[in-house]
Amino acid sequence: MKIKDIIAVMGFLLITMSVSAQVVSKDSINMLKDQKQVLEVSKRLNERKLELAKLENQVAQKTDDVATTAEKARKSAEENKQAAEKLGDNPQDKKHARRANKSAGSAHRDAKRARRAVQNLDKLNKNIESLKKKIADDESKLASLQGSGSGR
Repeated sequence: MKIKDIIAVMGFLLITMSVSAQVVSKDSINMLKDQKQVLEVSKRLNERKLELAKLENQVAQKTDDVATTAEKARKSAEENKQAAEKLGDNPQDKKHARRANKSAGSAHRDAKRARRAVQNLDKLNKNIESLKKKIADDESKLASLQGSGSGR
């Protein structure tokens, strides 16, 4: 008899729980999906803004690198010119030939470094511009999402 009573109470509880379960409307589900999308876009926007700030902080250093390497390349080219002139005066002098060869190698390396520094700065500026475009796209998407979400 007690088992029947326990089973009856359990059955009654199951029936009342299923009847009292909340019904979630489609509007509520859509609103929650919209809110989720707004949060995702906001998160991506914040991450991109942080990355942009990081890249913009590197611009000054890259610009200094370009100036430094360009000046060093100019000095190396001048030294190479002087060594070549000395070698031109006496083409059989082994000492002048060695100095001219070394200064030519230094000028070559310094010019290569200067070109790479310029390329790095250009690449950084392109990345910044690309990131700015992505941020603008995210901001417009966020504004449209928030505008359509508040109309409900």
